[in-house]
Amino acid sequence: MGKISYIPKGVCSRQIDVEVEDGIVKYVKFTGGCNGNTQGVAKLATGMKAEDVIRLLKGTNCNGRGTSCPDQLSRAIELAMAED
Repeated sequence: MGKISYIPKGVCSRQIDVEVEDGIVKYVKFTGGCNGNTQGVAKLATGMKAEDVIRLLKGTNCNGRGTSCPDQLSRAIELAMAED
């Protein structure tokens, strides 16, 4: 089981906790960031295939930052998959 606490870069959220098991996102929790948006993204990602979440979210840009909380989640999931 891949479970990590990821420190995102370039976004408002301060931490993303992610658990991936057998290629499925089992748990996502954002600390900080836009509360409603991060809760929504976490709920949508939970239960999905990790590869699908990465494909959908990677590269999402927030206000020209070159990244976003969803993009950072995709990076966290990639790292959690390596631990799985």
